[in-house]
Amino acid sequence: MAQFHGQQPVLGTVALVKVPNPHDYGVVTCKKGIIQEFLEKPRKPPKKFCLCPFIPSYPEKVRILLLKRLKSFMPNSKKKSKISMNICVIGAGYVGLVSGTCLAEIGHNVICVDSNEEKIKKLQNNIMSIYEPGLKELVVKNKKAKRLFFTTKIKEGVENSDVIFIAVQTPSKKNGEPDLYYVETVAREVARSMNKYKVIVSKSTMPVKTGKKIKETIKSFRSKNIDFDVASNPEFLSEGSAVDDFLKPDRIIIGVENKKTERVMREIYKPIKAPIIVTTIENAELTKHVCNTFLATKISFINAISNICEKTGGDIEEIARAMGLDKRISPLFLRAGIGYGGSCFPKDVEAFIQIVAQSGYDFKLLKAVQEINQYQKEKFIHKIKDVLWNLRRKEIGVWGLAFKPNTDDIRNAPAIDIINALIKEGAMVKAYDPAATEKAKGVFKEKITYCSNPYDVVRNADALVILTEWDEFKNINLKKVKRLMKLPTIIDGRNIFDSEKIKKLGFNYYSIGRN
Repeated sequence: MAQFHGQQPVLGTVALVKVPNPHDYGVVTCKKGIIQEFLEKPRKPPKKFCLCPFIPSYPEKVRILLLKRLKSFMPNSKKKSKISMNICVIGAGYVGLVSGTCLAEIGHNVICVDSNEEKIKKLQNNIMSIYEPGLKELVVKNKKAKRLFFTTKIKEGVENSDVIFIAVQTPSKKNGEPDLYYVETVAREVARSMNKYKVIVSKSTMPVKTGKKIKETIKSFRSKNIDFDVASNPEFLSEGSAVDDFLKPDRIIIGVENKKTERVMREIYKPIKAPIIVTTIENAELTKHVCNTFLATKISFINAISNICEKTGGDIEEIARAMGLDKRISPLFLRAGIGYGGSCFPKDVEAFIQIVAQSGYDFKLLKAVQEINQYQKEKFIHKIKDVLWNLRRKEIGVWGLAFKPNTDDIRNAPAIDIINALIKEGAMVKAYDPAATEKAKGVFKEKITYCSNPYDVVRNADALVILTEWDEFKNINLKKVKRLMKLPTIIDGRNIFDSEKIKKLGFNYYSIGRN
């Protein structure tokens, strides 16, 4: 029996019902005819009604209709409208393309701008410039829905948008400092193209105080005295899972100077359920570098411990598992291997060292992180030499070219240094990667043989070297691999196999931090 708050409704009366959502209401009555009348004849609810729990005795369809009708009469109720903002993302590289596409996916109208005409033409024809699981499907979907557009014209993007995200590349200079030439160039173009109030958001990884520089540049180059604000909204996208990282983030960092900009940024991310941390622009800029360099530190730490394990008879896999179960540590980024690579960690570690050096601090810890990362690759090359003795004219199969699985990115991939070292020693290298082969051809040219599947790689091979931990390799038919190889020798730089099991199959198996 329902418990009513207020007077008990009598036969023929309408009762206003409070349902679990504090902004939603429903209606109950003791007479079906009154329900019909209320649904069919729009009018205000009776003056005399009482609040009560939702009575589930009515059919679901009736309850839904009642809820919709009554909400339209309630003075405090707010009709949910789909949030849609006009956004321009400048830079259709990895960060810009993923961010722009995902912003369109959550309902915004997005124009992605890039100066590379060939790239834009391909994107207009649904040809991706990067490999990222799930991205192409979202690009096609949102283009079809008329929420996502691509152009080479900054002016077109800026004039038709309220918020501009700067997502251009920030490559390293020779001394390791980030080169902000493209950021400044875009800031000038945005300033000249502004036709009304805009919020300009830095999305790329930028050094602390870059936001101030962007603000000064726009003030200097705007053609009219048009008002604007700047913000920092660093990305935390991991290659291979970037779409989920954007749509289901651990947190959203927003650096702003005033409440007005904060409201705009909150409105953009309203469809995404995640904690929003609002801070200063400087804090947001620092947070990005601090997060990436900490993760790189974690990788180098476990790699250093793996070297100790090899000298003392320890097992890095068991130690890392024990560490990871500690909630203060977590198991993420505790996978020993041949070092980190990609476009972020190497660049961000070096950039942060240089940035803090300018403020007078010698970040010795991060320098050690770099040294350990480089040492891991060199040590692995020596491991291959120790196992095979002479490398000259030895056929070595390589599984994996990308710096990590689920991406085609080979920038700073450990595979580059390791394969080049093998070639230098006279080895004949055959390689396969599920996604990165085409990009690898631009690096190695005809110095190595490119295979179309992992089995061709091991055919008549003196040894197999594993450099990327793709699931395809983890689930391989090892008995078939053994039959195809000249010698059943595997040198695993990513610890993808169980040592005991693979040795029982008759392989000579060598890995990282395990004996």
